[in-house]
Amino acid sequence: MIRLRLRLALLGFIAYLFSLTSATALTYKLVANEKACFFTQVDQQGAKIAFYFAVQSGGSFDVDYTVTGPNGKIIMENSKERQLDSVFTAKETGEYTFCFNNEMSTFAEKMVDFEIAVENETPSALLPSKQGTSPEQTSALEESIMKVSRDLSTINRNQKYFRTRENRNFSTVKSTESRIFNFSVVESGWMVCMAGLQVFIVRFFFQGARKGYV
Repeated sequence: MIRLRLRLALLGFIAYLFSLTSATALTYKLVANEKACFFTQVDQQGAKIAFYFAVQSGGSFDVDYTVTGPNGKIIMENSKERQLDSVFTAKETGEYTFCFNNEMSTFAEKMVDFEIAVENETPSALLPSKQGTSPEQTSALEESIMKVSRDLSTINRNQKYFRTRENRNFSTVKSTESRIFNFSVVESGWMVCMAGLQVFIVRFFFQGARKGYV
């Protein structure tokens, strides 16, 4: 019975944690000379905002980005960034803007994976608990769940990192294969031209020698 109650309390706490976190994970195709912006609403001051993106394909795998607060103040920005994994604190409530800029490219399209997650602080007084549970037990349970959450976040980030590396390496292999094929075609063409030129020169000398004998 005690184990059942602990499991129910654990499930309730996990569900409560998920209710405090809102996340958006998308893949967006950024065409040449395009600037795309995405928005998220923060209702609690001091909330943690996690921002992750990675350019999966296109051009040099880089893009310009800007993060703007509700008051129009720029929080983060950089140019020609391939990947970013950052967490910052929302100092005020309102709408936060996340923009990707591909205006530097004239023809290259970029495939961008990104995720925006808003995590509100969890007051200890609001944590689910049951009668007869000591504060030490509740604290130990909370720390265990937080550890599991951190481990899952680490695994998720590692998966995204390896996926990005795989896509970039595959794109590099395809580009190298295309260059080798084009170089082989050009080399074969030059060899055919050189062979034809040699035949022409030999025939020219033989025809000149015959005319001399005549």
